[in-house]
Amino acid sequence: MSAQTFSRTERELVLTRLIDAAPSRVYATWIGRFTAWWGPHGMTTPRCEMELRPGGVFRTVMRAPDGTEYPTRGVFLEVVPDRRIVFTDAFDPGWRPHPGIFFTAITTFEPRSGGQTLLTARALHWTAESREKHEQMGFQQGWGESLDRLAALAAQA
Repeated sequence: MSAQTFSRTERELVLTRLIDAAPSRVYATWIGRFTAWWGPHGMTTPRCEMELRPGGVFRTVMRAPDGTEYPTRGVFLEVVPDRRIVFTDAFDPGWRPHPGIFFTAITTFEPRSGGQTLLTARALHWTAESREKHEQMGFQQGWGESLDRLAALAAQA
């Protein structure tokens, strides 16, 4: 991995990583080894359920060192193998509105020269306040540490 950036707008948080692996490998690591790379340092992800199709379930549980669990749930909106993954917590499976909506995530895998991938992770929020809350929760550090682990796993695969 040779480059990384963070940026924000009123309702968006964005991280990028230039990863030393082809998009197909980074994508395969994203979906196939999610529990190995997701979560900030010190947290584990003991459970993950993915149905990789529009409307398919996306559920995870992160566990803190003290045993506290943080479940998340949502659905995939778009899945384009090796190119793009979009999910949201705005809906539960069956397109049932989720009362605790927070954001929609768009992850893209763009080929770069030398067999590298530019991964861009965008968190789009409904309001500026929810963007601020997500940032204060540690978005840059937590998602950044996760993407660093993803990059390392993809590069060694």
